[in-house]
Amino acid sequence: MKKIVHVVGAIIENENNEILCALRGPEMTLPNYWEFPGGKIEKGETKEEALKREIQEELGCTIEVFNQVEDTTYEYEKVIVRLETFMSKVVFGTPVLSEHAEVRWVTREGLRSLDWAPADIPAINKLTGEF
Repeated sequence: MKKIVHVVGAIIENENNEILCALRGPEMTLPNYWEFPGGKIEKGETKEEALKREIQEELGCTIEVFNQVEDTTYEYEKVIVRLETFMSKVVFGTPVLSEHAEVRWVTREGLRSLDWAPADIPAINKLTGEF
């Protein structure tokens, strides 16, 4: 039986209505797919606390977390991922690469031009008005 991994992702939007997209590096699982940055929820953490911690660790900045966008469960080859995504914004610092191969600010219209990890696609559909 496959393990279920519960993760959170931040849909970080800036003042230009662009969304921060992160490219998974070649050494990561699901290499070379774009995703919303985030990670696993640790024991005792709320989803919002996990998201703030993960973004601080991965991108070196502080975010404020707002409403939930999507709650998706996707079965990959080796694991089942439950991804909950939340709108958010940077309130302190500037995103800096540490784990990902690249980060890029993209308009909502431009999101579909990237090759997204399958679990992120339902959130992309909501953001672009395609349910």
